[in-house]
Amino acid sequence: MDIHELPESGWKGIIKHWRSDFLAAISVSLVALPLGLGVAAASGAPPIAGLISAVIGGIVATPFRGSHLAINGPAAGLIAVILSAIYSLEDGTGQTLNYVLAAICISGLIQIFLGALKLGRFAEIIPSSVIQGIMVAIGIVIFSTQVHIAMGTHPDANSTIELLKSIFTEIPNIHPIIFGISLVGIVLLVIIPKIQSRLFHYFPASLWVLVFSIIAAYMFNFFEAHSISIVGKEYAFGPHMLINVPDNIMEAFMFPNFSRMSDYKFWLAVLSITLIASIQTLAMAKAVDKLDPYKRKTNLDKDLIGVGLATAISGAIGGLPIITVIVRSTVNISNNAKTKWSNFYHGILIVLFILLLSSLIQKIPLAALAAILVYIGFRLSSPSVFKKMYEMGIEQLIFMVVTVAITLYSDLLWGILGGTVFALLVHILLSRMPVGQFFRETFSNKTNVFITEEGDYILKVHGIANFLSIPSLSKLINNIPPKENVTIDLSNTRLVGMTLMEYLIDYLKMYKTDGGNVVIEGLDAHVSSSNHNKALKISHSSFSTKLSPRQIRLKNLAEEKEYQFSDQVDWNTSYLRNFHFFELRQLELKSNSIKGTYKELGVNWEIADVTFSEGAAFTAEVFNATVMILKLNRNIPVFSMEKEGVLDKIFDRVMAFTGYIDIDFKMYTKFSNKFLLMGKDEEKIREFFDHRIIQFFEKQQIYHIESNGEALLIFDKIKLARTDETMAFIKYGKKLAKLLHE
Repeated sequence: MDIHELPESGWKGIIKHWRSDFLAAISVSLVALPLGLGVAAASGAPPIAGLISAVIGGIVATPFRGSHLAINGPAAGLIAVILSAIYSLEDGTGQTLNYVLAAICISGLIQIFLGALKLGRFAEIIPSSVIQGIMVAIGIVIFSTQVHIAMGTHPDANSTIELLKSIFTEIPNIHPIIFGISLVGIVLLVIIPKIQSRLFHYFPASLWVLVFSIIAAYMFNFFEAHSISIVGKEYAFGPHMLINVPDNIMEAFMFPNFSRMSDYKFWLAVLSITLIASIQTLAMAKAVDKLDPYKRKTNLDKDLIGVGLATAISGAIGGLPIITVIVRSTVNISNNAKTKWSNFYHGILIVLFILLLSSLIQKIPLAALAAILVYIGFRLSSPSVFKKMYEMGIEQLIFMVVTVAITLYSDLLWGILGGTVFALLVHILLSRMPVGQFFRETFSNKTNVFITEEGDYILKVHGIANFLSIPSLSKLINNIPPKENVTIDLSNTRLVGMTLMEYLIDYLKMYKTDGGNVVIEGLDAHVSSSNHNKALKISHSSFSTKLSPRQIRLKNLAEEKEYQFSDQVDWNTSYLRNFHFFELRQLELKSNSIKGTYKELGVNWEIADVTFSEGAAFTAEVFNATVMILKLNRNIPVFSMEKEGVLDKIFDRVMAFTGYIDIDFKMYTKFSNKFLLMGKDEEKIREFFDHRIIQFFEKQQIYHIESNGEALLIFDKIKLARTDETMAFIKYGKKLAKLLHE
């Protein structure tokens, strides 16, 4: 995809791109339907409230917001804050939810005010490990409340900790059919994304869960109250196990009650909703920008105004807060959306679902929604999240765990404040400075931008560079013109925090995308508890780090064969982003690089470990893989080639009208059945794949191969390669390079 061919905006964009945007919106709406219902039910609101929020997030937010491909609606990340608000505002009058709707309305108005004052970047000063801790806590809350619905149990517990403990005590009371539906649902959510088939991927896993659950509801007749004896024990069935959606849409609306505005608890709820919703919206908007194949940037202030307006209107008619949602946004981008109007179309489609499918929605068991939410809750708080934070530094794991503990034993607002203060205290201790000097160095006026005689820009950072330094650094960086050579010099810093490193690396990537060049230097004299490129760094005497057994084997291989080996982390991965595989996957870093040359061919190659993520922000799943780059001395067509399955063949024919083309060769059925070959210029690709090349690929191991026009990306499975597999890469690359050279 050519990032220079930006989609049209305004009315021209609506007319030109409506087809691709609408097709993407279909898939997005299929994801939004079960998630909207589930988020609302888990938040203690009527399920229809989630669909109302999705509609408002699509129709109202789109014209006013500043993002291009993001999808707006209710999200699991707000479940905990709504539950907390309901708990704190409960007064026994039956108006609790109406009080919460009032808090949502005011929260939306505050967001509009913050956006108008251009305070959209205020969320950047909260440490990223604290934000991650908040998301883990939210995941634990979601899991603890929904796992009992998935089990069909009813524990006498209120707090999150008590609900978690009661999981084990309630095992004898599990409802086998409800638990079975939930368990199958979770299995589908795990397995379907791993199936290499576009048929399954076009229809989201959550939709398959609903289909299965409705079939189960008919099998066990959830529509009438009765009981079934299983292993000598009676289990109740009935409509109470199904989603309750009103037949008349007018009955779905609820209205806010502002009578508690003099109560401090009301304003704590407003503050919590505003803070959590704004942080998530701004974080997700930046995450979506990284996935945008056209590398457009979101106007964060305008985005805050758009979601704030949508939130205020949503709360006024019985809906939930609106934020940017990363899962639906990723689906939107993956299905080739071009403009922000796909968000609008997804809102319209949800309206149609409500009007046309309400009777079908009423047949969905609550267990299906619980399965989806248990899976989301576990993903947000899984052991892999803790492992990921540990890899970024033991101190980051401690920041996150402290934030989680404070949140679970108090609420989200105190979790953010407590976690941030704790991180700041640790920064002070690590810097070994008196408190007063620490803050003077944090807000140092020595940090400035200089221009060299050659016209290059140098940003010299002094003192403490942590999350509190981001606003002042942001002002300096914004004054640097685009498409220049920029050096960020951190040699005079005493401490560089992870949140600031993330900010600088994001800036590096975006600035290079716009045609400039950024180099971060001056960290040679800094140490950290991790070799992760974003880890917290302290200026200290350097210490040596030991190579892992795998790194030792790779180093020995390189020395034996006279290759170049480097174990250093390299965050300059812009070259790899030219390949289609990494367009929708966020590249984090490259390491363990082996470089060499096929001397008789004059072809350079590199094999390296890359770390990338699918999805983004808090729901991102991190992967490690070993890839080979074969730098050719000639231009070839841009294409991608991978193994093809039988289901993919069928789906290609069904979905041909979307413009998707699998290039087949009638004379080479073995090759065409073995590989899925894609590319824009079919004529040049067919010319390139002559008899010799096709025969080569037919006889060799199946690799995923991509061309960006001047180099090939080659990899096998999404995993780190063994030493023998690395050698196989080198031999395969030499055979292919020789063939192309001839």
